[in-house]
Amino acid sequence: MGFNSGLGMERSYYVATANPFASAPQLEGEARADVVVIGGGYTGLHAALNAAERGYSVALLEAGRIGWGASGRNGGQMIPGWRKGAAELVARYGKAQARRLFDLALEARALTLERIARHDIRCDLRSNGHLTAAAKPGDLSWMRTEAETLAGVMDYQQARVLSAEETRARVAAQGVHGGLLDAGGGHLHPLNYALGLADAARSAGVALYENARVVGVDAQRGVIARTETGAVKARYGVLACDALLHGLEPRIAGRIMPVANYLIATEPLQRPQDLIADQLAVSDSRFVVNYFRLSADGRLVFGGGERYTPAPPADIEAFVRRHMLRLFPQLRAARIDYAWGGLVSITMTRMPHIGRFGDLFYAHGYSGQGVLTPALVGKVLAEAMAGAAERFDVLAGLAPPEFPGGAALRAPLHVLGMLWYALRDRL
Repeated sequence: MGFNSGLGMERSYYVATANPFASAPQLEGEARADVVVIGGGYTGLHAALNAAERGYSVALLEAGRIGWGASGRNGGQMIPGWRKGAAELVARYGKAQARRLFDLALEARALTLERIARHDIRCDLRSNGHLTAAAKPGDLSWMRTEAETLAGVMDYQQARVLSAEETRARVAAQGVHGGLLDAGGGHLHPLNYALGLADAARSAGVALYENARVVGVDAQRGVIARTETGAVKARYGVLACDALLHGLEPRIAGRIMPVANYLIATEPLQRPQDLIADQLAVSDSRFVVNYFRLSADGRLVFGGGERYTPAPPADIEAFVRRHMLRLFPQLRAARIDYAWGGLVSITMTRMPHIGRFGDLFYAHGYSGQGVLTPALVGKVLAEAMAGAAERFDVLAGLAPPEFPGGAALRAPLHVLGMLWYALRDRL
């Protein structure tokens, strides 16, 4: 929890509405397992669950509380695909490889829905679609190209471009010029999804440990993960720390950039369907994106805003509320009941960073696409441990370059980049 301190998880709507979850013990002394997983978010939980289902003994070490990292703090948006759109994938990788990557992304969606159904995870799942709202009239051009590429290259018929009138009929937001509606999208309660995965992992035999921050990893012969109170010796290891990796593995730290996101939740609204129809998940086309949806009890959950320093704003509620009111001025009188933040990681290419050092696997850098993708990643990591590495090699081939200057200079350079893109949004 420590690295996310000051970001208000205790003021999170998700914590206030979390399902009951039996806390896990702290690691005491030495333990042995076939697989040790470091990190109790979506990636770690999916990796642990898949490995256990393959017959491996698994120990999972979480530095704070399970699900309290990015996995339990995010906007809950389920957006099929990668952070790079279909047209960008084709331009970068060619049609054949782009289609293969997109099919993997669709498998991630299917696996996520299958897990929720199989384990009866109560996470307010809504699968009615995701809408990208056009913040500028010119955005409709690339949206049409995207819809055509999805249909023609990816054989994905679920996306279509909406006019400004059609979009405003679904989202009562200011400054909307049309949109791209993907019927395959949706949203969920992210913390309850994580806790449901953890319960499923525990039922599958995974040994869960909380408040078990790993202070060192030795991957010379097998993997040894050491905490301040114990150690786990294992055949394989999985580093699933994302933005909270810090100095644990310097060889990969420079490939990701931790970025803070901030969210608020209003009071329950009188007529929430007048704000967003059809329980859609919505984000806009700005580089510094706004994203929003309705909760199960009729609140607007809104994330957005620009922040260029590591320090959180003194008042998260006020910081995010002004961005909400630019889009929804009709909510000026609405009370804000919850305000919180969290760290996620991005990469230079906005594609994830997945790989291995011998028997130590790692996966992070989902760049805002981290709700659906981990279901696939966890399965592929378990496949690779079992000797079937073809799909792992495909994902490892996406490896992004280091940020210029590595971990030391990535933050100031990122600030300059964000300032430029924020200015471009305004212009």
